[in-house]
Amino acid sequence: MAMRQTPLTCSGHTRPVVDLAFSGITPYGYFLISACKDGKPMLRQGDTGDWIGTFLGHKGAVWGATLNNEATKAATAAADFTAKVWDAVTGDEVLTLAHKHIVKSVNFTQDSSCLLTGGNDKIIRIYDLNKPEAEPQEITGHTSAIKKALWCNNDTQILSAADDKTVRLWDRNSTEVVKQLSFDMSVSSMEYIPDGEVLVITYGKTIAFYNALSLDMIKTVDAPASIHSASLHPDKDFFVAGGDDFKLYKFDYGTKEELESYKGHFGPVHCVRFSPDGELYASGSEDGTLRLWQTAVGKTYGLWKCVLPGEFSCLMPNN
Repeated sequence: MAMRQTPLTCSGHTRPVVDLAFSGITPYGYFLISACKDGKPMLRQGDTGDWIGTFLGHKGAVWGATLNNEATKAATAAADFTAKVWDAVTGDEVLTLAHKHIVKSVNFTQDSSCLLTGGNDKIIRIYDLNKPEAEPQEITGHTSAIKKALWCNNDTQILSAADDKTVRLWDRNSTEVVKQLSFDMSVSSMEYIPDGEVLVITYGKTIAFYNALSLDMIKTVDAPASIHSASLHPDKDFFVAGGDDFKLYKFDYGTKEELESYKGHFGPVHCVRFSPDGELYASGSEDGTLRLWQTAVGKTYGLWKCVLPGEFSCLMPNN
């Protein structure tokens, strides 16, 4: 008998949750940051969803949020034409980086020394956080708003996705386009997996996997609904996706078979990501909540406590 998936619901936001990111695994566990249109990004303990704090300072919707691997720094991208860098331990604002338009994406280098931003002014910017007064390096070429910009290939290259229906791979030093993918519709999300150099792209009902360095296609999978976000398990056994029909789908990466689908949200799913240990995945929705889902239902992990009396059941303490 299959066990029922019981997600942990993380409330606190008052508007749609549009982006989320996990830190790496630290001596204190791992952490989760969420970006929300309420302008108040939140930090949580990653395995339980317990609220740690809210970063206060933006004056508009926050469209993007990220943590560095050590969970000591956070960065956020917002509609108030700024990106901000935060001390993720104290919650203090460290730096405000003014832009000319809405900022959609932020991403740290592996050593946290530089921040990559992208947004509605179509420009990719690289900020040296050790020289905050210096002008950023600018990379131009996209003809519409940039949705996502990510470091790749040990921070020597940059991947960007924009509303001009392209995904581009840039050389950091020359700022030239190395390779470009063109689609017949706008890309809705992009995830980069450094281990194996895998790029996960969603557009329409399609979840596509590419080699991140060559941009050669590995495979595509069609989902039952329009998909806003997808994430590949760290072991590359499964991937999950969510979108317009409020559901979370889990697929076998090897066979492309749909393994499970769960409805838990009360609005479209805007973002989904696996935890760094692969034990759970988090989803953020139009309904203003984050939910945490077990990769293997029935395992004791975090707040999930599983008991086996006469029949299978999975319990959680008053969450």
